Amino acid sequence: MESVSHRGKIVQVTPEFTTVEIISSSACSACHASGLCGISEYTKKAIEVRTRAWDDFQPGEEVNVLLKASMGHKAVWLAYVAPLLVLVAILMGTLALGAGELAAGLGAIAGVALYYLFLWLFRNRLRNEYVFTIER
Repeated sequence: MESVSHRGKIVQVTPEFTTVEIISSSACSACHASGLCGISEYTKKAIEVRTRAWDDFQPGEEVNVLLKASMGHKAVWLAYVAPLLVLVAILMGTLALGAGELAAGLGAIAGVALYYLFLWLFRNRLRNEYVFTIER
């Protein structure tokens, strides 16, 4: 199974979820001058993984968080590609119908906002599709 792996540290363990903190760094963070230029950035992300009864993880433990690669590709489509297509379609459609540029731009932005609202409303359903696993 092809999977995407990230190194992380367990922050909290509950009977339902194990919370793992992952530090994402930009591509230039490995550069020897990253401390001087200020462009490199680090972002901490917390991921909740369902706790399995047989796992015995402790807070502070270093682990790998795994996600199937196909799910990662689906996430990219949902978060970046689909909203771009919505934006371009609404923008081009409203311009083709003779609307002004301001109205077309505002309509396209509103369309993307509705798209993200739709994703937010179905977040629990999406959460069930994206299954993370932890390994030592």
